[in-house]
Amino acid sequence: MRILALDIGGTSIKSAVCNDGRLTELKEQDTDACLGGEFVMRRAAEILKTYGPCDAIGISTAGQVDVQEGKIRYANDNIPGYTGMEIRKRLEAEFHVPVAVENDVNAAALGEGHYGAARGFEDYLCLTYGTGVGGAIVIGNQVFRGVAGSAGEVGSIVIHGRQVVNGRRISGCYEDYASTSALIRTVSAYDPDIHNGRELFERLACDPALLTLLEDWIWEIAHGLVTLIHIFNPQCILLGGGVMAQDYVVEKVKEVTLERIMPSFRDVVFKRAGLGNRAGLWGAVHLAKERVGR
Repeated sequence: MRILALDIGGTSIKSAVCNDGRLTELKEQDTDACLGGEFVMRRAAEILKTYGPCDAIGISTAGQVDVQEGKIRYANDNIPGYTGMEIRKRLEAEFHVPVAVENDVNAAALGEGHYGAARGFEDYLCLTYGTGVGGAIVIGNQVFRGVAGSAGEVGSIVIHGRQVVNGRRISGCYEDYASTSALIRTVSAYDPDIHNGRELFERLACDPALLTLLEDWIWEIAHGLVTLIHIFNPQCILLGGGVMAQDYVVEKVKEVTLERIMPSFRDVVFKRAGLGNRAGLWGAVHLAKERVGR
């Protein structure tokens, strides 16, 4: 079966073809999301056409997705005009093959479950730490979507309560403190020459103050994980995002979190996501196969 997969993000669109269980012909292009949802859909169709005939298409995309209808239920202003976009209807009409559409974090979680680090686990949480904090809940090998299909917005967990910091009102939500953006914002206030995680880790060994800031951030990650573990009692916590490539971060998150949960919950396994930026593509492949099988 020849499946085309797209992973539509706010910054880039990744694409590949899956045949015989391998991803090949990988490409990546700028989304140019500021030009709007209609432009993004035209670009997606153009990319798909470069691969030639296929048996099915899988789409991993930013935004809240109505999986049954294959359309965007809600998207923020990162992709203007994307809310309500009927992706499945449009692509099936144009390519005449089954199309599956899923939220990008959910797709990544399914990719990890079927092809990556979460294989062998039926119940797990997948969290990605980047510009925000994304989350997916997998129960019995199926994504738990909630009544309206939007469950898993873990970045909106309130861990601090409303307050004002330096005159700026913030919500106290998990991603305000635990995202990589929050880490870099804090570190840059201390050292304006640090602009990303790579620069932070390059300087970590020679500046103890940076290590303190990093460990404060890890505590923020743990605050949210303690809540999630006690609610879902998962077999596995899967940690994704570029900064999680650092062994120290993953191990310290595990250590701090395990110290703060009930002993009866401490058999939870902590793992780093294994598929990197291809996880969404693999999830799209899995969903497309399921769509064909219906």
